[in-house]
Amino acid sequence: MTKIRKKYYWYSICFKEKVVEEVSSGIRKFGRDELLNTVVRIEMKGERDRLKELESENRSLKIAAAKKTIALDAMERSLLK
Repeated sequence: MTKIRKKYYWYSICFKEKVVEEVSSGIRKFGRDELLNTVVRIEMKGERDRLKELESENRSLKIAAAKKTIALDAMERSLLK
């Protein structure tokens, strides 16, 4: 039987206080009823830049893979003639 290990994440008190502050300021700003069905995403400094960087890299890799697939397909067609 394999034992499944759970991952535990430990956050600093400073981070927790910052999250509580931002969420409570959002509740005061918009009202509690408006936030009931809202997803709150908390990002640390630099995460957005890293995400954009990874999305750009992903896009360029998809383009490169598509070009290689087209070249391979063309090569296969020329060999079949």
